[in-house]
Amino acid sequence: MIDTINFNYTVDGLDFSRAGEASTDIKQKLKQMGVDFTIIRKIAIAMYEGEINLFIHAHGGKINVSITATEVLMILSDHGPGIDDIAQAMLAGFSTAPDDARELGFGAGMGLPNMKKNSDEMKIESEVGVGTTVTMKVYL
Repeated sequence: MIDTINFNYTVDGLDFSRAGEASTDIKQKLKQMGVDFTIIRKIAIAMYEGEINLFIHAHGGKINVSITATEVLMILSDHGPGIDDIAQAMLAGFSTAPDDARELGFGAGMGLPNMKKNSDEMKIESEVGVGTTVTMKVYL
């Protein structure tokens, strides 16, 4: 049985070329730990979608990942604009992404739905003008 292993990432919302670095790093670490590829794929997708949301909507934030023998816990937090209507934001296709993100091929409104689909548990806490915290858990 392994102890808890923690990884912390700062997402710099000013450098879009670095988008996806945290999720790629976790994917590699899980491969090295021998985690099943199907589970790694779920974690990588959920975390990547969240990481992109940090770039697009909050201009950066923090990602904390805790890995135990039974689960991977991902906490993504920001000090962005917050989510006004979480239920609406969870609808596939709904997006508040700015035009510059859409021009890069992002902002199709599938980020939060894909995060939910690829995690076993997901919770969103948000306050307009304060920020958002998304907690996702994937069982190993």
